[in-house]
Amino acid sequence: MKNSIPALCLALLLGSCCGEKKADIVRQNFDSAAPQLRLAIRTADSITAARPDSLVTAQGDYPRVFPRSIRKDGSLFLIPSKDWTSGFFPGSLWYMYEYTGDTLWKKQAERFTDLLQREQFNRNTHDIGFIINDSYGNGYRLTGNPAYKNVIVQAARTLSTRFNPNVGCILSWNPRKGWQFPVIIDNMMNLELLMNATRITGDSTFYRIAVSHADTTMKNHYRPDYSSYHVIDYDSLSGKVLHRNTHQGYADASSWARGQAWGLYGYTAMYRETGDPRYLEQAEKIAGRIYTFPNMPEDMIPYWDFDAPDIPDAPRDVSAATIMASALYELSTLATEQGPRYKAWADRIIDNLSASYLAPQGSNHGFLLLHSVGNLPGGSEIDTPLNYADYYFLEALLRKRKCEIND
Repeated sequence: MKNSIPALCLALLLGSCCGEKKADIVRQNFDSAAPQLRLAIRTADSITAARPDSLVTAQGDYPRVFPRSIRKDGSLFLIPSKDWTSGFFPGSLWYMYEYTGDTLWKKQAERFTDLLQREQFNRNTHDIGFIINDSYGNGYRLTGNPAYKNVIVQAARTLSTRFNPNVGCILSWNPRKGWQFPVIIDNMMNLELLMNATRITGDSTFYRIAVSHADTTMKNHYRPDYSSYHVIDYDSLSGKVLHRNTHQGYADASSWARGQAWGLYGYTAMYRETGDPRYLEQAEKIAGRIYTFPNMPEDMIPYWDFDAPDIPDAPRDVSAATIMASALYELSTLATEQGPRYKAWADRIIDNLSASYLAPQGSNHGFLLLHSVGNLPGGSEIDTPLNYADYYFLEALLRKRKCEIND
Protein backbone atom coordinates (compact mmCIF):
# COMPACT_ATOMS: atom_id res chain seq x y z
CA MET A 1 0.00 0.00 0.00
CA LYS A 2 1.34 3.40 -0.92
CA ASN A 3 1.51 5.96 1.86
CA SER A 4 2.04 9.69 1.73
CA ILE A 5 5.41 10.53 3.28
CA PRO A 6 4.10 13.10 5.82
CA ALA A 7 1.35 10.77 7.04
CA LEU A 8 3.68 7.80 7.23
CA CYS A 9 6.35 9.72 9.12
CA LEU A 10 3.80 11.13 11.58
CA ALA A 11 2.43 7.66 12.25
CA LEU A 12 5.93 6.28 12.76
CA LEU A 13 6.98 9.06 15.10
CA LEU A 14 3.82 8.69 17.14
CA GLY A 15 4.36 4.96 17.25
CA SER A 16 7.88 5.53 18.51
CA CYS A 17 6.66 7.83 21.28
CA CYS A 18 4.03 5.32 22.33
CA GLY A 19 6.68 2.62 22.32
CA GLU A 20 8.49 4.38 25.15
CA LYS A 21 5.56 3.46 27.38
CA LYS A 22 5.81 -0.21 26.54
CA ALA A 23 7.94 -2.76 28.36
CA ASP A 24 11.60 -2.86 27.33
CA ILE A 25 11.40 -4.55 23.94
CA VAL A 26 15.17 -5.09 23.82
CA ARG A 27 15.22 -6.94 27.12
CA GLN A 28 12.15 -8.97 26.18
CA ASN A 29 13.69 -10.11 22.91
CA PHE A 30 17.03 -11.06 24.44
CA ASP A 31 15.24 -12.92 27.21
CA SER A 32 13.30 -14.77 24.52
CA ALA A 33 16.41 -15.40 22.43
CA ALA A 34 18.38 -17.05 25.23
CA PRO A 35 16.40 -20.35 25.48
CA GLN A 36 16.02 -20.46 21.70
CA LEU A 37 19.76 -20.24 21.08
CA ARG A 38 20.45 -22.79 23.81
CA LEU A 39 18.03 -25.08 21.97
CA ALA A 40 19.87 -24.42 18.69
CA ILE A 41 23.20 -25.37 20.29
CA ARG A 42 21.78 -28.57 21.79
CA THR A 43 20.12 -29.57 18.54
CA ALA A 44 23.21 -28.94 16.41
CA ASP A 45 25.45 -30.77 18.89
CA SER A 46 23.10 -33.75 19.07
CA ILE A 47 23.07 -34.11 15.28
CA THR A 48 26.84 -33.94 14.95
CA ALA A 49 27.28 -36.43 17.80
CA ALA A 50 24.74 -38.90 16.41
CA ARG A 51 25.67 -38.86 12.72
CA PRO A 52 29.28 -37.77 12.24
CA ASP A 53 29.55 -39.78 9.02
CA SER A 54 26.88 -37.63 7.35
CA LEU A 55 28.45 -34.33 8.25
CA VAL A 56 31.35 -34.37 5.80
CA THR A 57 30.89 -32.99 2.31
CA ALA A 58 32.08 -34.69 -0.84
CA GLN A 59 34.70 -31.95 -1.24
CA GLY A 60 36.60 -32.94 1.85
CA ASP A 61 36.76 -32.67 5.60
CA TYR A 62 34.24 -29.91 6.20
CA PRO A 63 32.01 -30.94 9.11
CA ARG A 64 28.51 -29.48 9.07
CA VAL A 65 28.09 -27.89 12.49
CA PHE A 66 26.53 -24.42 12.01
CA PRO A 67 22.72 -23.96 11.98
CA ARG A 68 21.63 -22.13 8.84
CA SER A 69 17.91 -22.78 8.30
CA ILE A 70 15.21 -25.45 8.35
CA ARG A 71 14.80 -27.95 5.53
CA LYS A 72 11.49 -28.58 3.81
CA ASP A 73 11.10 -31.78 5.84
CA GLY A 74 11.38 -29.80 9.06
CA SER A 75 14.91 -30.91 9.98
CA LEU A 76 17.71 -28.55 10.97
CA PHE A 77 19.95 -27.56 8.06
CA LEU A 78 23.57 -27.54 9.20
CA ILE A 79 26.35 -26.12 7.05
CA PRO A 80 30.18 -26.30 7.02
CA SER A 81 32.57 -23.47 7.73
CA LYS A 82 32.99 -22.59 4.05
CA ASP A 83 29.29 -21.75 3.63
CA TRP A 84 28.75 -18.00 3.28
CA THR A 85 26.40 -17.99 6.27
CA SER A 86 28.66 -19.85 8.73
CA GLY A 87 29.75 -16.75 10.66
CA PHE A 88 26.25 -15.65 11.62
CA PHE A 89 25.55 -18.26 14.29
CA PRO A 90 28.73 -17.60 16.29
CA GLY A 91 28.07 -13.90 15.70
CA SER A 92 24.66 -14.24 17.34
CA LEU A 93 26.31 -15.94 20.32
CA TRP A 94 28.76 -13.04 20.62
CA TYR A 95 25.81 -10.63 20.65
CA MET A 96 24.23 -12.65 23.45
CA TYR A 97 27.47 -12.33 25.40
CA GLU A 98 27.63 -8.61 24.67
CA TYR A 99 24.13 -8.07 26.02
CA THR A 100 24.23 -10.40 29.02
CA GLY A 101 27.90 -10.48 30.04
CA ASP A 102 27.30 -14.17 30.79
CA THR A 103 30.44 -16.26 30.22
CA LEU A 104 28.27 -19.17 29.10
CA TRP A 105 27.62 -17.29 25.85
CA LYS A 106 31.29 -16.32 25.58
CA LYS A 107 32.39 -19.96 25.80
CA GLN A 108 29.88 -21.06 23.18
CA ALA A 109 30.78 -18.16 20.90
CA GLU A 110 34.47 -19.04 21.22
CA ARG A 111 33.76 -22.70 20.46
CA PHE A 112 31.85 -22.03 17.26
CA THR A 113 34.20 -19.21 16.22
CA ASP A 114 37.22 -21.50 16.48
CA LEU A 115 35.59 -23.86 13.97
CA LEU A 116 35.91 -21.13 11.31
CA GLN A 117 39.66 -20.70 11.58
CA ARG A 118 40.51 -22.34 8.28
CA GLU A 119 38.37 -19.85 6.36
CA GLN A 120 40.90 -17.05 6.83
CA PHE A 121 42.77 -18.66 3.91
CA ASN A 122 39.74 -19.33 1.68
CA ARG A 123 40.36 -17.52 -1.63
CA ASN A 124 37.31 -19.00 -3.34
CA THR A 125 34.77 -16.65 -1.79
CA HIS A 126 34.19 -12.94 -1.29
CA ASP A 127 31.99 -13.88 1.67
CA ILE A 128 35.02 -14.28 3.89
CA GLY A 129 33.94 -10.90 5.26
CA PHE A 130 30.64 -12.34 6.47
CA ILE A 131 32.33 -15.49 7.75
CA ILE A 132 35.20 -13.89 9.65
CA ASN A 133 34.07 -10.40 10.61
CA ASP A 134 30.77 -11.51 12.15
CA SER A 135 32.53 -14.15 14.24
CA TYR A 136 36.18 -13.24 14.84
CA GLY A 137 35.45 -9.54 14.34
CA ASN A 138 32.85 -9.45 17.09
CA GLY A 139 34.99 -11.69 19.24
CA TYR A 140 37.99 -9.38 18.93
CA ARG A 141 35.85 -6.32 19.57
CA LEU A 142 34.49 -7.83 22.79
CA THR A 143 37.56 -9.65 24.14
CA GLY A 144 40.67 -8.20 22.50
CA ASN A 145 41.95 -11.74 21.94
CA PRO A 146 45.19 -11.27 19.92
CA ALA A 147 44.66 -14.59 18.13
CA TYR A 148 41.41 -13.21 16.71
CA LYS A 149 43.25 -10.14 15.48
CA ASN A 150 45.64 -12.29 13.47
CA VAL A 151 42.78 -14.16 11.82
CA ILE A 152 41.05 -10.91 10.84
CA VAL A 153 44.20 -9.55 9.20
CA GLN A 154 44.90 -12.77 7.32
CA ALA A 155 41.29 -12.92 6.12
CA ALA A 156 41.55 -9.36 4.83
CA ARG A 157 44.72 -10.29 2.93
CA THR A 158 42.89 -13.25 1.46
CA LEU A 159 39.90 -11.16 0.43
CA SER A 160 42.23 -8.61 -1.17
CA THR A 161 43.43 -11.24 -3.65
CA ARG A 162 40.02 -11.02 -5.31
CA PHE A 163 40.38 -7.30 -6.03
CA ASN A 164 40.88 -6.31 -9.68
CA PRO A 165 42.28 -2.78 -10.11
CA ASN A 166 41.07 -2.66 -13.72
CA VAL A 167 37.50 -3.09 -12.51
CA GLY A 168 37.93 -1.36 -9.17
CA CYS A 169 36.00 -4.10 -7.36
CA ILE A 170 36.37 -7.32 -5.45
CA LEU A 171 35.23 -10.34 -7.48
CA SER A 172 32.07 -11.83 -5.98
CA TRP A 173 31.54 -15.18 -7.67
CA ASN A 174 34.10 -16.94 -9.77
CA PRO A 175 33.10 -16.71 -13.48
CA ARG A 176 29.74 -18.43 -14.01
CA LYS A 177 26.53 -18.22 -16.07
CA GLY A 178 28.35 -16.36 -18.83
CA TRP A 179 29.57 -13.68 -16.41
CA GLN A 180 33.23 -12.72 -16.68
CA PHE A 181 33.68 -10.69 -13.48
CA PRO A 182 30.39 -10.66 -11.51
CA VAL A 183 30.03 -8.26 -8.60
CA ILE A 184 26.92 -8.48 -6.41
CA ILE A 185 25.50 -5.76 -4.18
CA ASP A 186 25.93 -8.15 -1.23
CA ASN A 187 29.68 -7.60 -1.52
CA MET A 188 29.31 -4.18 0.11
CA MET A 189 28.95 -6.11 3.36
CA ASN A 190 32.46 -7.53 3.16
CA LEU A 191 34.17 -4.14 3.20
CA GLU A 192 33.96 -3.87 6.98
CA LEU A 193 36.51 -6.68 7.24
CA LEU A 194 38.98 -4.57 5.25
CA MET A 195 38.30 -1.53 7.41
CA ASN A 196 38.77 -3.62 10.54
CA ALA A 197 42.13 -4.81 9.22
CA THR A 198 43.10 -1.21 8.44
CA ARG A 199 42.53 -0.21 12.07
CA ILE A 200 44.51 -3.18 13.35
CA THR A 201 47.51 -2.87 11.03
CA GLY A 202 47.57 0.74 9.85
CA ASP A 203 47.98 -0.66 6.32
CA SER A 204 46.08 1.65 3.97
CA THR A 205 45.99 -0.99 1.22
CA PHE A 206 42.86 -2.50 2.73
CA TYR A 207 41.26 0.93 3.02
CA ARG A 208 41.95 1.82 -0.61
CA ILE A 209 40.44 -1.44 -1.84
CA ALA A 210 37.29 -0.89 0.20
CA VAL A 211 36.87 2.68 -1.03
CA SER A 212 37.46 1.68 -4.65
CA HIS A 213 34.86 -1.07 -4.40
CA ALA A 214 32.32 1.22 -2.75
CA ASP A 215 32.86 3.98 -5.32
CA THR A 216 32.61 1.64 -8.31
CA THR A 217 29.49 0.01 -6.88
CA MET A 218 27.91 3.41 -6.31
CA LYS A 219 28.58 4.31 -9.93
CA ASN A 220 27.35 1.13 -11.61
CA HIS A 221 24.94 -0.73 -9.33
CA TYR A 222 22.52 2.11 -8.69
CA ARG A 223 19.73 3.40 -10.86
CA PRO A 224 18.69 7.08 -10.92
CA ASP A 225 16.01 6.39 -8.28
CA TYR A 226 18.63 4.80 -5.94
CA SER A 227 17.30 1.28 -6.26
CA SER A 228 19.98 -1.30 -6.94
CA TYR A 229 20.70 -4.02 -9.45
CA HIS A 230 21.82 -7.31 -7.96
CA VAL A 231 24.64 -8.38 -10.30
CA ILE A 232 26.95 -6.22 -12.41
CA ASP A 233 29.24 -8.13 -14.75
CA TYR A 234 32.47 -6.40 -15.77
CA ASP A 235 35.12 -6.92 -18.40
CA SER A 236 38.09 -7.89 -16.26
CA LEU A 237 40.59 -6.13 -18.55
CA SER A 238 38.85 -2.87 -19.45
CA GLY A 239 36.53 -2.56 -16.43
CA LYS A 240 33.58 -1.95 -18.78
CA VAL A 241 30.12 -2.98 -17.60
CA LEU A 242 28.99 -5.96 -19.67
CA HIS A 243 25.68 -6.93 -18.04
CA ARG A 244 23.25 -5.75 -15.37
CA ASN A 245 21.35 -8.76 -14.06
CA THR A 246 19.80 -10.46 -11.07
CA HIS A 247 20.35 -13.88 -9.55
CA GLN A 248 18.03 -13.89 -6.54
CA GLY A 249 15.55 -11.18 -7.51
CA TYR A 250 12.39 -11.35 -9.64
CA ALA A 251 13.90 -9.72 -12.74
CA ASP A 252 17.00 -7.87 -13.85
CA ALA A 253 15.24 -4.52 -13.52
CA SER A 254 13.40 -5.32 -10.27
CA SER A 255 14.34 -4.34 -6.73
CA TRP A 256 15.27 -7.44 -4.76
CA ALA A 257 14.52 -6.48 -1.15
CA ARG A 258 17.58 -7.93 0.54
CA GLY A 259 19.79 -6.33 -2.11
CA GLN A 260 18.38 -2.92 -1.21
CA ALA A 261 19.08 -3.71 2.45
CA TRP A 262 22.69 -4.76 1.76
CA GLY A 263 23.34 -1.45 0.03
CA LEU A 264 21.78 0.60 2.82
CA TYR A 265 23.85 -1.19 5.43
CA GLY A 266 27.05 -1.12 3.37
CA TYR A 267 27.08 2.60 2.64
CA THR A 268 26.10 3.45 6.22
CA ALA A 269 29.10 1.44 7.42
CA MET A 270 31.39 3.07 4.86
CA TYR A 271 30.40 6.52 6.08
CA ARG A 272 31.08 5.47 9.66
CA GLU A 273 34.51 4.17 8.66
CA THR A 274 35.61 6.98 6.34
CA GLY A 275 33.59 10.09 7.21
CA ASP A 276 33.15 10.65 3.47
CA PRO A 277 29.87 12.60 3.06
CA ARG A 278 29.23 10.93 -0.31
CA TYR A 279 28.57 7.67 1.50
CA LEU A 280 26.18 9.29 3.95
CA GLU A 281 24.29 10.86 1.06
CA GLN A 282 24.16 7.50 -0.71
CA ALA A 283 22.85 5.73 2.39
CA GLU A 284 20.18 8.36 2.93
CA LYS A 285 19.08 8.23 -0.70
CA ILE A 286 18.82 4.43 -0.50
CA ALA A 287 16.82 4.68 2.75
CA GLY A 288 14.46 7.18 1.15
CA ARG A 289 13.94 4.92 -1.85
CA ILE A 290 13.26 1.84 0.24
CA TYR A 291 10.52 3.53 2.21
CA THR A 292 8.83 5.10 -0.77
CA PHE A 293 8.47 1.86 -2.72
CA PRO A 294 4.73 1.64 -3.54
CA ASN A 295 4.70 -1.98 -2.40
CA MET A 296 6.25 -1.46 1.04
CA PRO A 297 3.79 -3.14 3.44
CA GLU A 298 2.26 -1.25 6.35
CA ASP A 299 4.31 -3.21 8.87
CA MET A 300 7.55 -2.49 6.95
CA ILE A 301 8.48 -6.17 6.59
CA PRO A 302 9.13 -6.16 2.85
CA TYR A 303 8.11 -8.65 0.23
CA TRP A 304 11.08 -10.64 -1.03
CA ASP A 305 11.17 -8.38 -4.11
CA PHE A 306 9.48 -4.99 -4.25
CA ASP A 307 8.39 -5.79 -7.83
CA ALA A 308 7.20 -9.36 -7.28
CA PRO A 309 4.19 -9.93 -9.57
CA ASP A 310 2.07 -11.71 -6.94
CA ILE A 311 2.05 -8.96 -4.30
CA PRO A 312 0.24 -8.96 -1.84
CA ASP A 313 0.49 -12.75 -1.80
CA ALA A 314 4.26 -12.80 -2.32
CA PRO A 315 6.42 -14.09 0.57
CA ARG A 316 7.82 -11.58 3.01
CA ASP A 317 11.55 -11.49 3.72
CA VAL A 318 12.23 -10.95 7.39
CA SER A 319 15.98 -11.10 6.76
CA ALA A 320 15.74 -7.96 4.61
CA ALA A 321 13.78 -6.25 7.39
CA THR A 322 16.35 -7.03 10.09
CA ILE A 323 19.24 -5.79 7.94
CA MET A 324 17.32 -2.59 7.22
CA ALA A 325 16.51 -2.06 10.88
CA SER A 326 20.11 -2.52 11.98
CA ALA A 327 21.36 -0.14 9.29
CA LEU A 328 18.70 2.46 10.11
CA TYR A 329 19.58 2.51 13.80
CA GLU A 330 23.19 3.23 12.92
CA LEU A 331 22.22 5.73 10.24
CA SER A 332 20.07 7.56 12.80
CA THR A 333 23.22 8.24 14.84
CA LEU A 334 25.20 9.49 11.83
CA ALA A 335 22.62 11.68 10.11
CA THR A 336 21.50 14.87 11.80
CA GLU A 337 18.32 16.20 10.21
CA GLN A 338 16.73 12.84 9.38
CA GLY A 339 18.09 10.86 12.33
CA PRO A 340 14.80 10.72 14.30
CA ARG A 341 12.95 9.56 11.19
CA TYR A 342 15.39 6.68 10.62
CA LYS A 343 15.10 5.56 14.22
CA ALA A 344 11.31 5.69 13.99
CA TRP A 345 11.40 3.50 10.89
CA ALA A 346 13.69 1.01 12.61
CA ASP A 347 11.51 0.99 15.73
CA ARG A 348 8.48 0.21 13.59
CA ILE A 349 10.25 -2.78 12.06
CA ILE A 350 11.41 -4.12 15.43
CA ASP A 351 7.98 -3.64 17.00
CA ASN A 352 6.30 -5.57 14.21
CA LEU A 353 8.90 -8.34 14.11
CA SER A 354 8.48 -8.76 17.86
CA ALA A 355 4.70 -8.81 17.64
CA SER A 356 4.14 -11.06 14.63
CA TYR A 357 7.28 -12.82 13.38
CA LEU A 358 8.93 -14.43 16.41
CA ALA A 359 9.20 -18.21 16.50
CA PRO A 360 7.26 -19.74 19.41
CA GLN A 361 9.44 -20.67 22.36
CA GLY A 362 10.91 -24.17 22.09
CA SER A 363 10.16 -24.44 18.36
CA ASN A 364 11.92 -24.19 15.02
CA HIS A 365 15.17 -25.72 16.29
CA GLY A 366 16.01 -22.57 18.18
CA PHE A 367 15.75 -19.95 15.45
CA LEU A 368 14.43 -16.60 16.58
CA LEU A 369 12.42 -15.34 13.60
CA LEU A 370 10.10 -16.86 11.01
CA HIS A 371 9.29 -15.98 7.38
CA SER A 372 12.56 -15.22 5.59
CA VAL A 373 13.44 -15.92 1.96
CA GLY A 374 16.84 -17.10 0.82
CA ASN A 375 16.65 -17.61 -2.94
CA LEU A 376 13.11 -17.75 -4.30
CA PRO A 377 14.05 -18.06 -8.01
CA GLY A 378 16.34 -20.93 -7.03
CA GLY A 379 13.57 -22.58 -5.02
CA SER A 380 15.56 -22.66 -1.78
CA GLU A 381 14.84 -21.40 1.73
CA ILE A 382 11.43 -19.89 1.06
CA ASP A 383 9.36 -18.78 4.07
CA THR A 384 11.78 -20.24 6.60
CA PRO A 385 13.99 -19.10 9.46
CA LEU A 386 17.51 -17.99 8.46
CA ASN A 387 20.53 -17.52 10.68
CA TYR A 388 21.36 -14.12 9.22
CA ALA A 389 17.88 -12.80 9.94
CA ASP A 390 18.48 -13.71 13.60
CA TYR A 391 21.98 -12.18 13.59
CA TYR A 392 20.88 -8.79 12.28
CA PHE A 393 17.84 -8.83 14.58
CA LEU A 394 20.08 -9.11 17.63
CA GLU A 395 22.44 -6.50 16.20
CA ALA A 396 19.51 -4.16 15.60
CA LEU A 397 18.35 -4.62 19.19
CA LEU A 398 21.81 -3.78 20.52
CA ARG A 399 21.95 -0.70 18.31
CA LYS A 400 18.48 0.33 19.45
CA ARG A 401 19.58 0.07 23.07
CA LYS A 402 22.69 2.14 22.34
CA CYS A 403 20.62 4.82 20.57
CA GLU A 404 18.27 5.11 23.52
CA ILE A 405 21.00 5.13 26.15
CA ASN A 406 22.66 8.00 24.31
CA ASP A 407 19.44 9.99 23.83
